[in-house]
Amino acid sequence: MLPGSIQISGETLSGAEIRDICESLRENSVRLLSLRGCQLSERDFGHVCRGAAESRSLAQLNLNLGIVSNINRVKQLAEALKTNRSVQSLFLHGSPLTDAGLALLNPALSIHPSLVALDLGDCMLGDEGINLICGLLPPDGAKSGLKELTLSANPGVTSKGWGRLAIAVAHSSQLRVLNLDYNPLGDQVAGMLAVAVASSRTLEVLDLEGTGLTNQSAQTLLDMVENYPTALRTLILAENNISPELQQQISDLLSEGEEEEETEAREVTAREKNPWICQNNSSSQMVLMTSGLSDSLLAETEM
Repeated sequence: MLPGSIQISGETLSGAEIRDICESLRENSVRLLSLRGCQLSERDFGHVCRGAAESRSLAQLNLNLGIVSNINRVKQLAEALKTNRSVQSLFLHGSPLTDAGLALLNPALSIHPSLVALDLGDCMLGDEGINLICGLLPPDGAKSGLKELTLSANPGVTSKGWGRLAIAVAHSSQLRVLNLDYNPLGDQVAGMLAVAVASSRTLEVLDLEGTGLTNQSAQTLLDMVENYPTALRTLILAENNISPELQQQISDLLSEGEEEEETEAREVTAREKNPWICQNNSSSQMVLMTSGLSDSLLAETEM
């Protein structure tokens, strides 16, 4: 039987419900556990953490909206993550974690062998917390790190902290998605991030919605997209003081890059699957040696 999911939102959980959840975790029948915004006792939270520690099937753990509400719960979660080896995505959005809480959690996050996605949005983080997170974005040639990172709505981080993050992003060999929406970044930090994106070989999605940007930073981002080849395919700029024309120009350029990649992927797939397609060495153009072949041979590869 394939592992399933347990998704409960905004409810007060009874002891019996917690026992059922923990039993499913121990039986390795849960791949996704989401207790978003639920109320449970300190004792029951400990039971859930111990169940998560024992589970070999749990891949996504969603404790958003205040589940990890105090330092004691942070410690219990950290202990669970030190034992667990299967969790790939951890969501703590809306938890009053603070830098002190993240410092307790960070050692477990740093050594976890499977964690690739982390949501610490609205967790009351500051510059010290950002410094810890940078350690989860190791540079090229180092250990594997996060592929998706959400830091939305952490207004306590200063430009110094965001600058440190930009450096880590520029050198990360893994990060593909970065969500910084609803932070008061401003044009100065946006300029740092533009440099980071231009340097990154992996970042595909950057969310800057509602971050206090103006046409000044949009022009910098436009120049980056127009003049430097990057992996970036999605740049979210909604709810900023940026003209629709500039936003459209950036969007069009990103779309052009994506279309070029798709065309190249189709050509590679066609050459691999169709023996009648060969490469003309003298002109470096693909030549079709016969006709009547189905277009279905030009299938897109999975991203």
